[in-house]
Amino acid sequence: MLISETDARTVGHVLREAAQNEILPRFRQLAHGQVRRKSSAHDLVTDADVAAERTISAALARAFPSAVVVGEEAAAADASILDRLPSADLAFVIDPVDGTKNFASGLPLFGVIAAVLVSGEVAGGVIYDPILDDFAFAVRGEGAWTENAEGVRGDLKVSATTALSDMSGLVSWKALPEPVRSTVATNLAQFAVVNSYRCVAHEYRFLCAGHADFSMYAKLMPWDHAAGWLLHREAGGYSARLDGSPYLPTRTDGGILYAADKGNWDAIHGALFGVH
Repeated sequence: MLISETDARTVGHVLREAAQNEILPRFRQLAHGQVRRKSSAHDLVTDADVAAERTISAALARAFPSAVVVGEEAAAADASILDRLPSADLAFVIDPVDGTKNFASGLPLFGVIAAVLVSGEVAGGVIYDPILDDFAFAVRGEGAWTENAEGVRGDLKVSATTALSDMSGLVSWKALPEPVRSTVATNLAQFAVVNSYRCVAHEYRFLCAGHADFSMYAKLMPWDHAAGWLLHREAGGYSARLDGSPYLPTRTDGGILYAADKGNWDAIHGALFGVH
């Protein structure tokens, strides 16, 4: 089964409708009790997450009746639904509000993500920005691009290779185990700029447009990373899990590093982890 640009836009339309109806009306309007902790003060869920996921899941099931739909909040309630992804002919993995901490804090830096999996492999990805009302799309083998609500497109392309000391990166190292975490934190000083926006939806768009040179994530939940991984690949970049093995949306361990090419990946990996 192949995913077409038309299919990707159908998914994009579903995300946009959910954002317009369930997410934006709640932005900066959340009342007491509508924001709740999950694992920590940095891991939140809001009424917007729950309502948007319900709406997106139902709309995707109507548009693609045979598909498996896995949402972040549904998986938080029942992790076993992730076991359906490797064998599903067609599956969608959705993050209804990525950057929930930003959203709950009133910061306009959040997004809606959907990845399309075919027989366990990422075949399509959509990242929607509700504030600017535009998309980043990727279709496997067909490229990656941005597109606004009027249909105006722009190609996505990763940055050119450059020296480590001139690089800017996006790094999430909180979930790394010690002593690796402290090693990476110390070694970030070798790069020109390192940031984290607490929102992979925007970080992937930033990276795939060439505005950052690399990114690294220590935790690989598929609703966060499957769509962005394909965007980066189709934008011409190279990535691998931190042990050098290929990314798989069905693996949540091991972390991942993105770079412009294999040579840069090796150099960045060595600098971050002290391996030369």
